[in-house]
Amino acid sequence: MNLGQQKFKSFIMERIREGEQGNAEALLAESFRKLDERSFDEEYLRSFMPRMQSLLKPEHAEEVEAIMKEFGAKFSR
Repeated sequence: MNLGQQKFKSFIMERIREGEQGNAEALLAESFRKLDERSFDEEYLRSFMPRMQSLLKPEHAEEVEAIMKEFGAKFSR
């Protein structure tokens, strides 16, 4: 895991609902693996976003969604 991924993971984990940390860790590991394999694409992001949002504390959903959309813009060019 590179420094950017570590920072993103820390950012996300602080916003995960109680009891969902394991699911969030697994989802982040999957996404980081896909990035490393260069198979993280717009299609994967569309499936990743709702799964991640379901794990977030409600008060952080909009904040994280905005960041994921910004990241996703890189794939829609």
